[in-house]
Amino acid sequence: MSGKVVLYYFNGRGKMESIRWLLAVAGVEFEEVYLTTREQYQKLVDDGALMFNQVPMVEMDGMKLIQSKAILNYIAGKYNLYGKNIKERVMIDMYSEGARDMMDMILILPFTPADKKQSQLDKIEKKAKENSLPAYEKALAHSQYLVGNELSCADVHLLEMTLMLEELFPTILSTFPKIQEFQKRMKAIPAISKFLQPGSQRKPPADEVYIKTVMTVLSHLFI
Repeated sequence: MSGKVVLYYFNGRGKMESIRWLLAVAGVEFEEVYLTTREQYQKLVDDGALMFNQVPMVEMDGMKLIQSKAILNYIAGKYNLYGKNIKERVMIDMYSEGARDMMDMILILPFTPADKKQSQLDKIEKKAKENSLPAYEKALAHSQYLVGNELSCADVHLLEMTLMLEELFPTILSTFPKIQEFQKRMKAIPAISKFLQPGSQRKPPADEVYIKTVMTVLSHLFI
């Protein structure tokens, strides 16, 4: 196994996108192996690379890491994006989980049957406006960052989440001025500014090719 960080996933967002974000913010270069066939995935399983037969999988520091939360926590801890003590970490985890709950709702949208998509969109918008965004607006009322007055993985997840929400609902942040200010500060961070530029390793919203590939490679999950 080389010393390079290698990501094994599809050529799309999914569970890997938050990992890409965190590596980019940490200034870590990474390569990607895109799964396009069932045989590629099965080889990873047969080789014992996937502890629970799941992707994403990240080769890093001589390990084959799976389970997205574990991977994110490892990266955050290694690159000083996980607070100074256990109390800060639990707060970071709470804010991070809140953002991931919201993003998970968005990530399943492309796989939602057409006749149920509007209902799912309504649920996303309602949860964002009534629960998620007010909590983050309150947290940012007296601090530039969510926890400990310094950048953490929770801030990175919040930025990713709000950008995803704006793709669906362009004016959704109009009544959340603190989050708007937060977005501007975060986008000014050089590593984030670079990641937001065209041609970066950031992925676009799911398209039909991505959806078909995922369903083909992970066919056992869609039976």
